[in-house]
Amino acid sequence: MSRIGNRKITVPAGVTVTVDHNSITVNGPKGTLTTHSAKDITLKQEGDTISIERSNDLIKTRSMHGTINANVQNMITGVTKGFEKSLEIIGVGYRFNVKGNQLVISAGYSHPVELEIPKGIEVTATSNTEITVKGIDKILVGEFAANIRKVRQPEPYKGKGIRYKDEYVRRKEGKKAA
Repeated sequence: MSRIGNRKITVPAGVTVTVDHNSITVNGPKGTLTTHSAKDITLKQEGDTISIERSNDLIKTRSMHGTINANVQNMITGVTKGFEKSLEIIGVGYRFNVKGNQLVISAGYSHPVELEIPKGIEVTATSNTEITVKGIDKILVGEFAANIRKVRQPEPYKGKGIRYKDEYVRRKEGKKAA
């Protein structure tokens, strides 16, 4: 039995939630998000609370019950507060540069890596070694931050690479001379 799926979601003031069959639209001060649920999951809105119920106990339905509840909660959080991920780059000559809707990363390759910033995402550079990825869609923010990190993942010997701001990289000891 899903405990997260049975949780009631409260809608804060200033946020409008529209439930239409299996789709839900959340509109708030920062924007609008829409998602669809599985066919065996029903969304019910009573006043300022939303409840999510499943029609059967199949494994697929049970697994989607809590997921849809968490997604709706993340949509409400996104249109009110938003989400952000901070990344830093460590290495000699490594840097970030934001040019329009392009993020240019110099990470020790023979060429700079250019990434297209998706719509709905805002990338700000606090310095040439730190950036912040902001947006209202948690999935989109996390996916773009992971794609940035994939350009040069942190390596364990010198610690060089792109990492999340709060990420701990376990360091290894190098070879020893005999």
